[in-house]
Amino acid sequence: MNDSHENPRQVALRALLRIDGGERSGPVLADELGTASLDQRDRAFVTNLVQGTTRMQRACDYLLEPHLKRRPDDTVRQLLRVGVFQMVWLNTPPHAAVSATVEAGPRRASGFVNAVLRKVAAGLPYGHSTWPSPAVELSYPDWIVQRLTNDLGSDAIAALRSMNDAERPGPRADGFVQGLASRWVVDEVDVSSGDLVADVCAAPGGKSTGLAAAGATVVAGEIADARIDVLASTLAQYGQNKVMAVRTDAGKPPFRPAAFDRVLIDAPCSGLGALGRRSDARWRARSRDVARLAAVQRRLLAASAELVKPGGVLVFAVCTVTSDETAGVIDNFSDARFEPVPLVYADRWRPLGERSNAGLLLPQDRGTDGMAVVRWQRTS
Repeated sequence: MNDSHENPRQVALRALLRIDGGERSGPVLADELGTASLDQRDRAFVTNLVQGTTRMQRACDYLLEPHLKRRPDDTVRQLLRVGVFQMVWLNTPPHAAVSATVEAGPRRASGFVNAVLRKVAAGLPYGHSTWPSPAVELSYPDWIVQRLTNDLGSDAIAALRSMNDAERPGPRADGFVQGLASRWVVDEVDVSSGDLVADVCAAPGGKSTGLAAAGATVVAGEIADARIDVLASTLAQYGQNKVMAVRTDAGKPPFRPAAFDRVLIDAPCSGLGALGRRSDARWRARSRDVARLAAVQRRLLAASAELVKPGGVLVFAVCTVTSDETAGVIDNFSDARFEPVPLVYADRWRPLGERSNAGLLLPQDRGTDGMAVVRWQRTS
């Protein structure tokens, strides 16, 4: 028997309205699920409904548009999207999806929502020829599809499709839930017991705690108050007393030069490889962000290089797959004190051009975030 006391679709609707109002999907879901009286099954359903509807809103709107004579208000629009998402992407029987969605909405809109969703249901199933473009079918802004097509060629559509079915990462041995691509970045830092490591852009702390679990002592840097708070919370639970959080600007690190055995720059990026996990990010990102963030990455890489001791290793990683933020940043780094050093686990990564020290993981390769990683060693 279901012991929940709330309608899960009403919880999802509240969350979707908050996300549509500008809040981020992750914190909104955590807040709504933290206060809702729902059993575990319904909590999972709400998460799937909110994340999926947020990702697929452009495709939902396309299927709804022929049946709308006027623009609905925000509540009704989100309710209609929820109904369409259930029918088309969750394969919920139309009669069940329509009735349950109508029940979750305000009484004033029940007739309208019922009529529109029944018209959509009458057109099921939808074949590939229905969609006017890959951007509409896969529900992305046009510029993202164009950018990844330019940068990834024939791999772009598979990457975009894969990010509509987000990874469900499992826990590490210590219980911290972390995606596979992020774990693999930690592996490429290749720490030994007793190494002193700087993780200069550390929040939320998954990589810092992973490095500590591998035996390193870690200095974890962050600049923003909110990110420091998240980092501190993670370290308190998983840091093994081997990670120290420091408020610092990674572009102007306050540490002694050549002090660290390993330095990791998990740089701020456009996140275009992690759009499945961050369901609202595709609607927040802007084309101009890519060039702006690539410039930030170049600055952070140059500053972080000063921290590596001779014989030490510098690792740069981003959860994006754009050429500007991967190959472009790598090729711009020209510090004579450093030489490329091969990836530790090269078989896990696609080659990034002819670079033996750099790898790319596309979302479709392992069902993970897209990620790029590169390694250098300081020789003098």
